[in-house]
Parts: sequence; C-alpha cells; structure tokens
Amino acid sequence: MNLLVILTLTFAGSVVAIGMLARTGSTALTQRTQRIAHDVEQSLADAFVFVNRQRVIAWTLLTMLLLPCFTFVLSGSAIVALATIPVALAVPRRYLAWMRGKRVVTLERQLPDALLMMAGALRAGASFPIALESTVEETRAPISQELELLMREIRLGIDLDFAMRNVEARIPVPDLLMVTAAVTITREVGGNLAEAFESVARTLQQKLQMEGKIKALTSQGRMQGVVMTCLPLFLMIVLRFMEPVAMAPLFTEPVGWCTLAVIAVMEFLGYQAISHITDIDV
Repeated sequence: MNLLVILTLTFAGSVVAIGMLARTGSTALTQRTQRIAHDVEQSLADAFVFVNRQRVIAWTLLTMLLLPCFTFVLSGSAIVALATIPVALAVPRRYLAWMRGKRVVTLERQLPDALLMMAGALRAGASFPIALESTVEETRAPISQELELLMREIRLGIDLDFAMRNVEARIPVPDLLMVTAAVTITREVGGNLAEAFESVARTLQQKLQMEGKIKALTSQGRMQGVVMTCLPLFLMIVLRFMEPVAMAPLFTEPVGWCTLAVIAVMEFLGYQAISHITDIDV
C-alpha cells in the first residue's frame, strides 16, 4: 500500500512538474517572440519600413514550426530538428540586418548625386533649405526620405547641427560624417558650401569606384566561401537519401550528433574566415 501511494504521488508530482515546465517554457517563448517582434518593428520603422507586430509574430512562429519540421523530414532525428529552433529565432533579426544593410548601401550610392544636386542649387543662388527641398523632390527613396525628415526638423526650429546628428544616428554611414563636417565648418568659419559639397561628392564617387573594383576582384573568394559552406550540406542530404542505412547513425546516435555539431562549428568558422578575408574596408 505504501509503495502504491508513493508511486501515485511520484506520478502526480511528475505530471505537475511537466505541466509547470511546459507552461513556463510557453510563457518564455511568448515573451521572447514578442520581444523579437518589438525590436524588428521598431528597427524597421527607423528604416521607413512599417510592418504589423502581429504579422512579425506570425512569421516568427511559422519559421519556428516549419524549419524544425523540414529538418526532421530530412534527418529523421528529433534532436537535430530541435537544434534548429535557435536558428529559427535568429531568422527575423538576420532578415532585419539584411534589410537595413541593403538600405544603407542604397543610401551610400545615392549620396554623391544628392550632394551634387544640392551644390547645383546653391550655385544657382538658392538657400540651403530651398536646395534641400529641391533635392528631396528630385531624388528617390531612401535618400529622399532622410532628407525630407531633415528638412522637416529644420522647419520645426531644430538647429542644423542637431538635425544632422539625428541623421547620423539613423544612418550609420561614415560618409555622412564628411557631409556634417562640411556643413558645420561652413557655418562656423564661412566658405562656399557648394564647393564643399562638390568636393565631398567627388571623394565619395572615387570611394564607390574603388569599392566596386575590390568587390569585383574578391567575388571569386566570396563564391568559394558559399560553395565551401553549402557543398558538405548538399552532399549530406544526397547521401541521406542514397545511403540511408549508412547515414542513419549520424542522426540517431550521440556520436553522430557530436559530429554534426563539430561540422556546424567548423563550417561557420570557415565561412567567417573567408568573409573576413574578402571583406576589405576602403
């Protein structure tokens, strides 16, 4: 009788403990998803990309569901499928970083032309706000959005130096430091702002040309990094279907899991090493 009572209490305690752990894990997962959605929404809003938070949460949960299921179908191992959940959590942030990086690259390419437009308007006798307004009308997004926001801040009475610093905070582009320095020096000590803008625009154009040449010369190295990373994964998938018996221990045995972990770490380190070699900052 005592043994039966002990077993009953133990089973009941286990059920309660599992329920509490499941509830705690569900709460933590919900909070984590909401925090990621808030960060993504705020960061995209700073980049003039507006999304619904509920949609971001839905995308995150869908990724967390589909990626483990897809991995389980390919590998047949629940452990390997569960190991992809952190990757699924990192997907929204990586997507955000990709969107912001794409926007920054576009801004860098548009900045010299915008400066030349402003220099032409200043040489024609227009004031700085009028030149800024004409540049906003003639350029395309995303540079037009940032310049329009700068123009609105100036109209609201914000000092030009503070407005330029706000632009620098929104756009982490080192090239904007030269523009801010040109405007600040011209305001403090005087000078021709049109010539300063033209000089900065020529410097930025030469920098972009040099970056284009470096990107063309290092394209083979970047492609080698992608091939080196994807080829073992592709071969693993092919062998999984061609030789399922021989590949089964890799996904079902602890030694196989350790091997997969070592492969993942080495692949990541190799890709990062090649990326650092081919990423030349001008």
